[in-house]
Amino acid sequence: MLYKPEAFEPLTDEPWDERRVRTAIQRAVDGAEQAYDPDGLWPAHEWDAWQTPLPLKNFYVGAAGVIWALDALQRRGHAEVKLDLAAAAARTLELWRAEPGLIQEIELPSTPESSVLCGETGLLLAAWRLGPSAELADALLARIEDNTANEANELLWGSPGTMLVARAMFDWTGEERWLNAWRESADVLLARRDEDGIWTQQLYGSARRFLGPGHGLVANVRALLPEHDLREETAAVLAREAVVEDGLANWPALAGGELEAGDGMIRVQWCHGAPGIISTAAEYLDEELLLAGAELTWRAGAHGREKGPGICHGTAGNGYALLKTFARTDDERWLERARRFAVHALLQAEREGSRYSLFTGDMGAAVFASSCLDADSRFPVLDRWD
Repeated sequence: MLYKPEAFEPLTDEPWDERRVRTAIQRAVDGAEQAYDPDGLWPAHEWDAWQTPLPLKNFYVGAAGVIWALDALQRRGHAEVKLDLAAAAARTLELWRAEPGLIQEIELPSTPESSVLCGETGLLLAAWRLGPSAELADALLARIEDNTANEANELLWGSPGTMLVARAMFDWTGEERWLNAWRESADVLLARRDEDGIWTQQLYGSARRFLGPGHGLVANVRALLPEHDLREETAAVLAREAVVEDGLANWPALAGGELEAGDGMIRVQWCHGAPGIISTAAEYLDEELLLAGAELTWRAGAHGREKGPGICHGTAGNGYALLKTFARTDDERWLERARRFAVHALLQAEREGSRYSLFTGDMGAAVFASSCLDADSRFPVLDRWD
């Protein structure tokens, strides 16, 4: 068995309608604006706030991600935002510096404050994007440099995440200092690559070797582009690690591991499993495996209430795999399927109540729907910052 059907729900029969999708995106934006409070930022979902001081401020499930999403939706022309986003970003950074919002009672990597998704780096990037200043840029560069030797070797906490920020800043500014910071981290990351082409993550007190983008291989390969092209070698690794049955494919979370994890789950989501492998490695993955993984994602359907509509481990995140398959094959069927996922994710967000988060909630669903409007398969953070 490549997935557990009971973890999913049938996709809605409601058809894709561009006008209704745009209305749903604007409704999500309006709701986020109304819920904002300068002192409490946004209300936190119980799962998102696990062992983390409130208000939530980070890029992954906190205010920085919401602010980035609102700005991105406006830049793309898919929403009107009345909230002063630059002021909200500055306030978020102010609250972070008064009390950094790091997860407590769990062993974190050596430089957790420099994480792009869970530390200050994401906040600084969001603030700089909305109100560029030398002070913000200098602080951002310091965080990137501080994270160079982070032993996590993965996107969420480690240097691959901050490398993506350095590359974006270089693209925006043309300043060599950002490229130099990227190269310093790249040298360290490459030196830590295992002989079989995979990395070992030192994370939460354990040493493991993840394959998916949330914590592992394919995000590292993405962060090393374009100067270090490991795509052909990585395609061979992914072919070796794939589990294929009856024309469908999935990947275990851990290299050499079983699909069914110790908790009894088989993951089919962006952070672990076929959707994340496809949405990060679609351009170089063996096409037969690409189609097999995409078909598995489609047949599984939408995630149930436990996972929800978000882009990390929810319906919208799986939908990006279908968008990527469209981009690789130019087969309109995959765009149509992705849009079915977008409609469902937006309905889930409305059905289950507001969850103000980029990676786990409404904002991720809205961003994915905007990607479907544009037929643009680029995934937030890994592929685009606008």
